[in-house]
Amino acid sequence: MTSRVVSTNGVELNLLEAGEGPLVVLSHGFPELAWSWRHQIPALAAAGYRVVAPDQRGYGGSSRPEALEDYDIKALTGDLVGLLDELGEEKAVFVGHDWGSMVVWQLSLLAPERVTGVVGMSVPFMPRAPMPPVQLMRQIFADGFFYIVYFQDPGVADAELGRDPRDTMSRLLCARMPEDGSFDPSTAMAKGDAGFVDRMPEFQGLPDWLTQEELDHYVTEFERTGFTGPLNWYRNMDRNWELTPELAGAKVTMPSLFIGGAIDPVLLMTPPTVGADFLTDHRGDVLVPGAGHWVQQEKPDEVNAALIEFLDGLGLDGK
Repeated sequence: MTSRVVSTNGVELNLLEAGEGPLVVLSHGFPELAWSWRHQIPALAAAGYRVVAPDQRGYGGSSRPEALEDYDIKALTGDLVGLLDELGEEKAVFVGHDWGSMVVWQLSLLAPERVTGVVGMSVPFMPRAPMPPVQLMRQIFADGFFYIVYFQDPGVADAELGRDPRDTMSRLLCARMPEDGSFDPSTAMAKGDAGFVDRMPEFQGLPDWLTQEELDHYVTEFERTGFTGPLNWYRNMDRNWELTPELAGAKVTMPSLFIGGAIDPVLLMTPPTVGADFLTDHRGDVLVPGAGHWVQQEKPDEVNAALIEFLDGLGLDGK
């Protein structure tokens, strides 16, 4: 892998890249980095693809604009379209994880002419809500805690997550989910004064898929950058809804795939079936046994195999 910085769409994006062939763009989630794709980049490059993964705006070595509205869906998808232009590519396959999934699903609707295929990981396609989504969440969780609602007030979650980035990232990345599917989210959603980090399980040691050096890399980056940029993605969710009325009923027309961890608690809230009727050329749902939310890091061999099978099945020119 090599690293460089490109200027596009009013920001600078730090990229990891490798390989030659049809372009695949990897879009990370919250709170991650381009480096979260460290297992996928060399594998996809070896399979004959040009692979590019940016630190997205607000993260890592990329720009961190100050204005909250600089993190809306037009800006986030605009970064990926602008990245294609800077790379001299007309189209690409876009793969997203977590928040990155939401961005690439929206990109497939907003700029379908630039998307050859789309893969969502951990967050399936979700059709447009009947009202601004955070407003809806406030109604649903009025009697309890919900992290997305908690993230809305500027400065509050920023201070909590940034108080001790090592504790924050250790709890987030290293929490162990029960493999029998018995996870109970009620504790994390109970009413009370506790914030987001304090509701996560305390750090009990590294899982077998994460080394101390890898955890330290995350910690070092978020100690440097803080969490405000990433949190501003959440603070634009209602704005995103207001900016995209044309997406009501819109369908994803290009080939699509979903990959998730079989014990990912996110899928309790949003199972892959939630948007199935809006995917007109869906190539399947891959639920990886024993994997939680960080699926591409936890089970890279299984994820890489599913990605390569999907990519090879597209019959792209140059392959």
